[in-house]
Parts: sequence; C-alpha cells; structure tokens
Amino acid sequence: MKIMAIDYGDAHTGIAISDATGTLAGFTTVIDSRKAEVVVQEILRLLPEHGVTELVLGYPKNMDGTVGPRAEKAAAFAETLRQAADLPVTLWDERRTTVDAHNILFNNGKNAKQRKKVVDAVAASLMLEGYLTRKRLEAQRHE
Repeated sequence: MKIMAIDYGDAHTGIAISDATGTLAGFTTVIDSRKAEVVVQEILRLLPEHGVTELVLGYPKNMDGTVGPRAEKAAAFAETLRQAADLPVTLWDERRTTVDAHNILFNNGKNAKQRKKVVDAVAASLMLEGYLTRKRLEAQRHE
C-alpha cells in the first residue's frame, strides 16, 4: 500500500510517495504548473507507475486554525482528485511544512535558488511522514 502526499501550490506542486511498507517517503518530485488540470494529469500518470492506493493533500489552514481561501482551494482540488483518481483523499493540516522544509534545506547548505527547486517536494515529504506516523500510532492503539 503506497500513499502519495501532495503539497498543492500556485506554481509548483510537491509530491512524495511512501515506500511499499507505508513507513517512509521513498519517491519525491515537483510538478511545475499553474494549471490544475495539468497537475491532475501528472498525478494520474504517477499513480499506477508507483502503485499508489491513497492520497494525502495538504490543507493549508491559517495559523489560528481557521479556513481561508488557500484551504478552500485545496478542498476543491481534493474533490477533483477524488473524482479523477477514484481514490480516497485525506486533507492533512500542513501548517508550517513549507517553512520547515526551507529550514531543513537552508541548514543543509542549499542556497535560495537550490531550495526553490525542491522545497515543495520536501514539504510533501514532511506531510507524508506526519501522516504515516499518525497511521502507525492509530494502528498501535487498536492492537
């Protein structure tokens, strides 16, 4: 069972796909497009190639927990994905993942230009790691 995390953005969409065990991120990429239909087509191409069975989409709530225009855009995109991919889509609170991704890359010596190319994939990886951790903890509670 592989899970794809999606950090949907205005110009770049980060993708992270778990390994077959569903315990860590194994594949990452960035889709460079401002057009939702292009992003959906690229995601649909990646699904069978990687055997993805579940989608996790970043849900960018405001820092105070309220839902703003970016979260509403993500919720609409989630519905588009559900219909196009016929897979479950979980909205995942992604507050601070992009900030954390920038910090990780900066601390690893990446300059601003280098960070810009991969930050969305790193943000998707952080979302995926958080989601996988929650799933593991929930599974342990039900054993």
